[in-house]
Amino acid sequence: MTTGAHRPRVLLLASGPLDREDGADTQLAAAVADAVTDADFTWFARWPRRGGPRRPVERGRPVPLPSPDGPPRLPQRLQMAAAGAVLARRVDLVHAVLAVDDGFPVFSRLWPPLLRGKPVLHTVPGVQDPRLLRRSRPLGQTVALSSATAKVLSAAGFGQVLVVPPAVRLDRWPYTPRPSGTTPRVLVIGHHGGTEEAVMAAGVATRAGARFRLTLVLRSRTGHHVRAPDASVRALAEREGLRDVELLGYVTDMRELVASADVLLFVPRVLGVRSDVPLTVLEALSTGRPVILGDHPQFAALGDTVLRAPVGDARRTGHLLRQLLDRPHWWQVLSEQGRATVEERFGPERFAARYARLYRELLNR
Repeated sequence: MTTGAHRPRVLLLASGPLDREDGADTQLAAAVADAVTDADFTWFARWPRRGGPRRPVERGRPVPLPSPDGPPRLPQRLQMAAAGAVLARRVDLVHAVLAVDDGFPVFSRLWPPLLRGKPVLHTVPGVQDPRLLRRSRPLGQTVALSSATAKVLSAAGFGQVLVVPPAVRLDRWPYTPRPSGTTPRVLVIGHHGGTEEAVMAAGVATRAGARFRLTLVLRSRTGHHVRAPDASVRALAEREGLRDVELLGYVTDMRELVASADVLLFVPRVLGVRSDVPLTVLEALSTGRPVILGDHPQFAALGDTVLRAPVGDARRTGHLLRQLLDRPHWWQVLSEQGRATVEERFGPERFAARYARLYRELLNR
């Protein structure tokens, strides 16, 4: 994939620096840069540099951007939009990985004129509220992660919206056997979204006779504290009769934690700007861990690989959890199906090929 005599230069833009890694858009943007090897990426990095996870993008050119703690707010987004418009003049293509959130309608009207006709590819990890689309404009060719969101965007005037599911690095998330410990571990990961639902479902399973350790990873966003949510979660767990509960914050080795679990619960009532197919879910399936999901239409691509319960139905979710823990053969079947589904539908090779083709098409127009 070349444009003229050089590899295409791509500005990769998310809602914040890619080394924050605390949002669906930054994680997805980093995955794009990691998978598409035949392009030279420019992306924003935090300044000053903080400690934490490894550099998320191994190739390309990071551009330092002043980055205060806390989630990106309007002043930081305006700063990024202005810096992005300047950098766009030095690249061949802009790839924006941005959810449709409260700030997107204004951004979608003000930013494109600054690009002076530069081609734009817009990947939408999720839509916070479909009503925001009434005040939004497409940035360019739009890509969704699921057919459900693609239909919503197309109906709102975003043209022919393509679907490119996210990808997971299979080598980084290898299949591992079920833990052999005596007490199963049920894992919940998130920014508190779906935590209460998961705790109530765990309470149903416990009262039905299941025995397990409930591990909740309450990963706070940068600059947010988790002490108050910790207290409320512990109080809810006590009311639900749960005695073996573990609350974690930042985890240095998520692969080890996922491999130590037996089941992943992901049951938020509302997806909001979370990824339509969360990387957490794909990573668990790749590792061979069955997943119980709230039945959102965005999860249709996962098919029968996962177990589904009606959104907000703690009773149904809890009984599914109890049955899964009590049936080793069922657990094994789902474990193998999950890994096979990720290999077939969410591998990095297919993901990279589809984005490379989109880059070529936009650059050749």
